[in-house]
Amino acid sequence: MTGPDDSTADLSPFPPPDTIEGVLFDFHSTLVDQGDAASWIRLAWQHAGRQGDPVTVLGGERAARLATWAERIWENVREIDPHSRRDLDPESHRKVYDRLVRTAPDVDAELAQALYATLLETWIPYDDALPVLSALRTRGIRTALVSNIGIDVRHVLKRSGLANLLDAVVVSYEAGAVKPDAAIFTHALELLRVPAQRALMVGDNWRDDGGAAALGIRTLLLPRTSGASHGLDLVLRLVGD
Repeated sequence: MTGPDDSTADLSPFPPPDTIEGVLFDFHSTLVDQGDAASWIRLAWQHAGRQGDPVTVLGGERAARLATWAERIWENVREIDPHSRRDLDPESHRKVYDRLVRTAPDVDAELAQALYATLLETWIPYDDALPVLSALRTRGIRTALVSNIGIDVRHVLKRSGLANLLDAVVVSYEAGAVKPDAAIFTHALELLRVPAQRALMVGDNWRDDGGAAALGIRTLLLPRTSGASHGLDLVLRLVGD
């Protein structure tokens, strides 16, 4: 007979967790990086048909100030759009952008239009995004993009090679729900035909992507990184062989 403090007590092994059959991925700052802000500004500058480049025309200090603004453009967006209406339709997305761009130094209406037109053009996959998605496909694990965004990102998925590695694309303005609302996660699970307990959500934002945990979806949060890789190999370790 053994007591509760007996170190030799026989402990039954913990039951193994359910096998992961589907992985949901956030988009921005999870699969793709938004790229260098100065490159975005140069691209918009060319798109607007302007001569020279921002540094030459504006000077180094003013160009750097503009790049700093561009890098942080969405940081305080919750103050003017607390209910994320920008992620529910393209018109609202543009209206919120127009309010944000009013705070930008050295941006007139023409350049503001060009910046919006090229908004997604510098977004590139992290170096580990395609290899991880490819490995999941090889293992027979279904994948979906689940993104809060009010504009179509499919052209980014196609040019980056991500589109062919995803089984479903769920964006908030089409789903009519914004993370952390359970509805958007449920919709993605239905498309993958995977129950919550056999799914994994991968994102960077505890407020939005953490909402998956309320449905019983295991959730991996990888805060935004500045390097070429994002640590997505952790997904393969969680999924297992």
